[in-house]
Amino acid sequence: MEARKKAKPKTTTLQERASRLSAAVLRINASLDVTTVLREVMEEARALTGARYGMITTVDDSGNLQECLASGLTPEGEQQLLDWPDGPRVLAHFQELSDVVKGGNLRSYVRGLGYSGDVLPATHFEATPISHLGVHIGNLFVGGKKGGRKFSPEEEEILLLFASQAANAIVNARTHHKAQRTRADQQTLVDTSPVGVVVFDAKAGKPMSFNHETRRLMEGLCTPDTSPQQFLELLTVERADGQEVSFHKNPRVFQTAEVLRAEEMVLRVPDGRSVKALVNATPIRSADGEVERLVVTLQDLGPLEELERLRAEFLGMVSHELRAPLTSIKGSTATVLGASGPPNVAEMVQFFRIIDQQADRMSGLLSNLLDAGRIEAGTLSVSPESTEVSSLVERARHTFLTGGSIHTIVIDLAPDLPRVMADRERIVQVLNNLLSNAARHSPESSPIRLSAKQEELHVVISVSDEGNGVPPEKLPQLFQKYTHVDEGEPALRGSGLGLAICKGLVEAHGGRIWATSGGVDQGTQVTFTIPVLEEAAGEPAGADQSRPSTPREAREPTPILVVDDDPQTLRYVRDVLGTAGYSPVVTGDHRELSRIIRTERPQLVLLDLLLAGTDGIELMENIPELADLPVIFISGYGRDETIARALETGAADYIVKPFSPTELTARIRAALRRRAEPEPFVLGDLAIHYEERQVTMAGQPVQLTATEYDLLRVLSVNAGRVTTYDSLIRQVWGGQDSGDPELVRTFVKKLRHKLDDSATQPAYIFNERGVGYRMARPDPS
Repeated sequence: MEARKKAKPKTTTLQERASRLSAAVLRINASLDVTTVLREVMEEARALTGARYGMITTVDDSGNLQECLASGLTPEGEQQLLDWPDGPRVLAHFQELSDVVKGGNLRSYVRGLGYSGDVLPATHFEATPISHLGVHIGNLFVGGKKGGRKFSPEEEEILLLFASQAANAIVNARTHHKAQRTRADQQTLVDTSPVGVVVFDAKAGKPMSFNHETRRLMEGLCTPDTSPQQFLELLTVERADGQEVSFHKNPRVFQTAEVLRAEEMVLRVPDGRSVKALVNATPIRSADGEVERLVVTLQDLGPLEELERLRAEFLGMVSHELRAPLTSIKGSTATVLGASGPPNVAEMVQFFRIIDQQADRMSGLLSNLLDAGRIEAGTLSVSPESTEVSSLVERARHTFLTGGSIHTIVIDLAPDLPRVMADRERIVQVLNNLLSNAARHSPESSPIRLSAKQEELHVVISVSDEGNGVPPEKLPQLFQKYTHVDEGEPALRGSGLGLAICKGLVEAHGGRIWATSGGVDQGTQVTFTIPVLEEAAGEPAGADQSRPSTPREAREPTPILVVDDDPQTLRYVRDVLGTAGYSPVVTGDHRELSRIIRTERPQLVLLDLLLAGTDGIELMENIPELADLPVIFISGYGRDETIARALETGAADYIVKPFSPTELTARIRAALRRRAEPEPFVLGDLAIHYEERQVTMAGQPVQLTATEYDLLRVLSVNAGRVTTYDSLIRQVWGGQDSGDPELVRTFVKKLRHKLDDSATQPAYIFNERGVGYRMARPDPS
């Protein structure tokens, strides 16, 4: 009886502990949100052990720290823990332990490992590994019993049991998160696909889901308030063999569906509207062979038919342009050969003049066609050389006026224009095309204005007229190879090859071209840029250009890193860089990027946008060494949103393949020059003049040490983006003190003091906790 009485309290205590543990396990499994589960695990661990403090850390599949949450600490204490320089190494120590670790003083324990532990409470602690099926996924820390008591063996045991249950909850939440993300990725892929995708319930004969492209096709055939089911009842499908299928009349068509591959069909509604589409269908069958769902894809053939129509119109335009001079030539020869007597000398000369002029016209058209083909294929080449802008303008003016035009040309060249790098024949060709284009679309009594001025690293040349102008919606079409003109519509400038060829020639020089117009009858201005001669780019306008420059061979070649998994592109870019006097370093393996940058120390990186297993934007975000260098993306994708996203990551430039050697080297020179000689930085009262290494506040000089200035320079050049501790250490200290953010904090504190910048309410240097610092981007105005 006595033994039974003694055993009863122990049994009651065990039951209470089991009940508390069960309740805790139920609470941590009540959610599938990873962050919520981690917080619940941490709070329940404190409650089960009576601890004042708690912390949980998790690692990913590669063993890298993934989450870190603390509880029971003040906000200041949590921030100190996150900013603790030795934190990652201490956590790595606990991750390597496979058993429970406990001690009487956490601070002393960490100091015994050789790390600073001042940010940690000096309390009893217990650290328990969290494992699932033998795989380590994190650690659970508790500490600070009331009254300074130690953790009892029972509390240690219950914490160990709880950690094993917590592992299941964390893994379940992670699995759920991954499944959700996979479904979201798949749904996004389907929704953004340029091909329509519809999934039908075969038994009910109703659409279950459809993507954005399908909605677009529906909107072209029915009113916005038509539901998918109503649309299906209205729809008639005409197959390639002429057979018509009506879903309303034949509801069992889905249950009898067979596999269909790439069949052209016409989708039609009763009011006569229709769409031609390339259709694929795949039935999904149950175990007994019945069709449960039908997946249908639809590719709108309208754009392809439009391309075919434009091709036919383009061939018609070329045929018309060739037919006119051929008619003149044929008429001249027929007149001479069919004359009853031999024509006199004057008549013969006139006929030969007509034949010569029309042959020149045909030759010019054929040259344009060849140039257009080379531009399309990316094989157009130019041979730039040092050239005076005035000589180019004079040659173009003379050619234009001797061609019979009676327009007045008003020339306005800014004084002291620098020399440019230009292929003289090609730029004169561009100017002639622009002058002729302006003459065709403006009254003979109105002047054509040609102006040039310098803007930073380019000379900007404009040709303006007072003609019929261009509607705003037509401006983007001007430089297309062939722009369709509706019947009865006045000829649109750019509706031939001239402006398309101008665009290709200008871009081959590393420049750009654009048009502006106030609208119909408001005139048009076409503007393009040419790169300034490299030796003259750094000199003010009017500087003496006659003095000899340092030969390229006498300078140390600038190393340029090229990252592309296409061997042909690597060879092409390597040869271009070598010819231009650079030292190319090429690789097709993006995993070697960090090592190559550290060992080869390139001054610029040419980075392919799409690489095997990753993309350039992801590399920009994940490889710290790339943040220290100007990066130029090279890609076959020229969509505006893709370019904008790439530039937002901090890229210096974006080049669309195929590109010419001139364009590539011009873009590289511009990026290197911007890095070496950035524009002065002005933000509020703060001004940084990089060339003089001078910093002023409200016009008064600020005395900075060399290291303080270098730190401010790196932050300001990267204004608007966070510069990490490691990046600052690499760029300012050369990496010699890598891994010590406290060094950066010390110098930032000195900088803030000299700039009168508050740490709590900063105006210039902002702290990104646990990451680094950033400066605000100056107002563009």
